[in-house]
Amino acid sequence: MAKVDPEVMTKMRVFSAFVLFAAIAVLSGCGLFDSTVGGVSKVFGLSDTATVISKTAQIRTSYAVVAADLLEVKRGEKLDVIDQIDFEKVLWFRVRAHDEANTEGWIEAQHVITNEVLEKSQKLAEEFKNLSPQAAGQLRAASNLRLVPDMSPENVLFKLANGSTFEIMDWKFVPKAEVPDVDDATKGEQKQKKRTKNEEIEAAKEAGEPEKIEDKYDIWYQVRMDPSISPAPAGWLFGRQVELQVPSDIVFFQQNNRKFVTWQRLDTDSQDKVGLKEKVGSPGNWVILSRTNQVKEIDGVEPDFDGILVLAFDKYDQSFYTVWRTTGDVWGLLPLQVEGVGDNKTFTMKLRHPEGRMDDKRFVVFRDKNRLKVTPPEDIAQYQQGKSR
Repeated sequence: MAKVDPEVMTKMRVFSAFVLFAAIAVLSGCGLFDSTVGGVSKVFGLSDTATVISKTAQIRTSYAVVAADLLEVKRGEKLDVIDQIDFEKVLWFRVRAHDEANTEGWIEAQHVITNEVLEKSQKLAEEFKNLSPQAAGQLRAASNLRLVPDMSPENVLFKLANGSTFEIMDWKFVPKAEVPDVDDATKGEQKQKKRTKNEEIEAAKEAGEPEKIEDKYDIWYQVRMDPSISPAPAGWLFGRQVELQVPSDIVFFQQNNRKFVTWQRLDTDSQDKVGLKEKVGSPGNWVILSRTNQVKEIDGVEPDFDGILVLAFDKYDQSFYTVWRTTGDVWGLLPLQVEGVGDNKTFTMKLRHPEGRMDDKRFVVFRDKNRLKVTPPEDIAQYQQGKSR
């Protein structure tokens, strides 16, 4: 038998490997390779990973209406994304599950969040990881969670379900926009709706009455969510369908012309200072920041709050009493920070001085003969103007 030149053999092996690689690439491109050769597509076809955000969702045989269900997946499960397609204006992902059979099929994009988008949400959460929540909220209708507080169709992370709960970390006032009350347009779309002329608002302007917050601005909430609600930890929500979840034991003290915007509990050292996880709040001690409905912008900026109230609960009398409150309106900005342990607490926020500067103001909370008391900053009177409404 004739000997084969070793150099020729090496070239033949390289050529054979190249042909095999090319065949794999062609099969992968046409979608056949994924269904016939299993895990190798992790090298050649995989473009991203995704996390299920819906409570449950189905992986289906195709994106057609008559497709059969292959596998039910649950919130938090990881999927490999192999391909995607827009079918009748709906985005679908071809995915591979991590079950024993490595089930492959199609899932509607609204049920998952890709790793790229998830990282953007995680980066946003990093900005306030060391801050306490300012309030608790719940959605009255399904709404888009967004990367930034505006209606641009490109910044939609995903849609949160009606009834979703969350911690409110911050908010932003933006000029009133001609948009629908519910922010539920799919990514890449943008609904438009003209505002109807409100005769009462126009009459108030002509009469010289103070302009109202709700007439001039929309509010956007920066929120943080528990993993049981969403794998994505943070984002922005359009405020028209956000309902603040004021704890049941203090909501009675909220007035029609002054709404609670921020509250934190003073008699607990737990992380849940806003009562989000308490189905029925037990009476306690609270520092509360409130806001009237009057526009008070200075240099284009609105205050986050204009009133401060500290309430305490007397366990013996089973009733609340006012520990301290502002006697005039203040002009303040978030965040409200509560620190300390046990009955010895402090809380701080930023207040505007009449000269225009923003100062950090610290209040000391302590207990004296079973009564809660507050020592305000010595110069607090300078920051209170007019009468509280």
